[in-house]
Parts: sequence; C-alpha cells; structure tokens
Amino acid sequence: MSRRGHRKWRNESDSTVGVVMATSILAGVELGGTKCVCVLATPTGEILAQERVDTLAPDVTLPQIKAILHQWFETRRDISALGIASFGPVDVDKASPGWGKIGQTPKAGWTGVDIVQELSAGLGVPAVLDTDVNGAALAEMRWGAAVGLADFAYVTIGTGVGVGLIVDGAPICGFGHAELGHMRIPRVAGDTWPGSCPYHGDCVEGLAAGPSIISRSGMRASLIATDDPIWTLVGHAIAQMLHNIVLSATPRRIFLGGGVITAQPQLFPIIRRELQASLNGYVSSPELDRIEEYITPPGLGTLAGPLGPIALAAALAGQATRRPAAVA
Repeated sequence: MSRRGHRKWRNESDSTVGVVMATSILAGVELGGTKCVCVLATPTGEILAQERVDTLAPDVTLPQIKAILHQWFETRRDISALGIASFGPVDVDKASPGWGKIGQTPKAGWTGVDIVQELSAGLGVPAVLDTDVNGAALAEMRWGAAVGLADFAYVTIGTGVGVGLIVDGAPICGFGHAELGHMRIPRVAGDTWPGSCPYHGDCVEGLAAGPSIISRSGMRASLIATDDPIWTLVGHAIAQMLHNIVLSATPRRIFLGGGVITAQPQLFPIIRRELQASLNGYVSSPELDRIEEYITPPGLGTLAGPLGPIALAAALAGQATRRPAAVA
C-alpha cells in the first residue's frame, strides 16, 4: 500500500487559535452513535473528569456537551486544546469548505451539523477533529496495546461498524476518512436477510452492527444467548471485512472493540476461525500464525474511545506518552 494516501493529521488538523503547552490539560469529546463522552485529561492520558451524555437530537445533545465544556473551561485556566472524535461520516479535510460537519448519516437531524464550530466556539483553544474510531486507534498507539506499532487496525462493532486503519503511523485518508464498515462482502450461503443499513442493505454494518442485530433478532446483543446461530452470521461478516483489510493493508495487528464485542466475547474465536478459513492459506506471516494475538481486544479496553479525542489533542504539541492508569 502506498504511504502517500494517509493524512498527516498531527500537523493539519488543528485550528489557528491558541498555543498548546506540553504541561497543560486537554479536553475531549467522543461523539458516539449511542452516547457522547466528555473527558478532561492530562497529556499522559490520566483522566481527571468524565461526563456522559446520551446521543439524541443535536439540539438536545450539543447544548449539554457545551455546558460541560464551558463549566470546565471556566473552572480552570490550564486547558489548552479540544479534541473531537466523532461518529461518521464527518468531513475531516481541513481544505474542504465542509470541514467539521457531519455527512450523510442515518442519525436523524445530524446531517450537516458543524460539530467543530458548535463545540469549540467561545473556548479560545485549538480544536482537532477525527472519527471516533481513528481517535480510539490513536489512543491505542499512544497509550495502549499498539504502542510501537506503525501499521494496525482498530475495529469497533457497536452502533455502527468502524475501522481505524493506521498505516505508517497515521490514519489513511484521501478525500475523506475510511468507511470500511460499509464494504460489500460475501454472505453466508443461504442467508437472504436483506440487512439493515439504509444505504447499502447488507454491508458489514448492515449485518453485524448493534441495530442490525436487534432488527434481525428482536433483541439487544447483550441479551442474546452466546450459542445463538446469529453469532456465526455476525462473526462471518466481520471476518470477511478483516479478510479485505488483511489483503489490502497487511496490518501487524487487529484490535476488536465496541459494545457488541464487549457483550459477546465468544465472537473472537468465531472471527479468528472464519478469517483463517476465508484466507485459506493464501497469505502467511508470523502475525497470522499467532491468530489469538493477531486479533485481540484493545489494550485500553473501554477507555480507548474516551481517550481518543485526548490523543488527538495531545498530538497538537507532540506531548509525552505514558500508559494511563485504569480509571473506574
């Protein structure tokens, strides 16, 4: 894969307001499909404060987030940057007139919302934007299990299916960010369920994300028995996506996170088995030979998402790295 197709996000994503100091505190907002998490943290990833807001209509959710941010900024004077890691699609190209805006999303009311302007207005600090899954991947690279890795994938299976594909130390990016969760894949023979994605029907997200599982089974992923046949279908869909990622990007490791995986960890052996069967010995590497280590949970666990926007903000000053202590 050409290394010229990824974004040098460390130098291009910050706004021109303010200066980030290496000893300052960082603020972050993770905008997810189900919940948003506001985080205040040190440059080494130590979380000082954390607040959750449900992802509802933008005129409900954004005022709540802004109230939290303004309270923090009014309380302390050492916050020097704001990181925003958002569900997609979102315009992450600083040269684009639509930079900072949500794209065509199935989330009602969010299409076209300028989240950077909405959240950073009046704070007087630089703001940096990327996708929630890219943010989580970069947090893993800075503080988690991807420390020392320049080429890896972070996959989240939750409200949507997203992939943070890191190549040569940065997320791949052309005219926009990757949307690998919407790729078309071969289906399990005989499975004719149409899928739930409003744009593509039976893409990976339409077959394996939380809403698709509810649509197919009538139950949330956490309530379905671990031996239910649906997990073979979900695992197959995810493995087919990984097949394409392995062959196109050859990542040295793949981390799987998100609410569906967290609720149903027995998906790991299913996905590993399905991936090996799909590759069918065509490619080999020491990494693939150790499949349990190759496809693995993120080192930061559920902190990967909330620390994503902090990793983005920390990168504005190339700040020091250290694995954060666990936070309850």
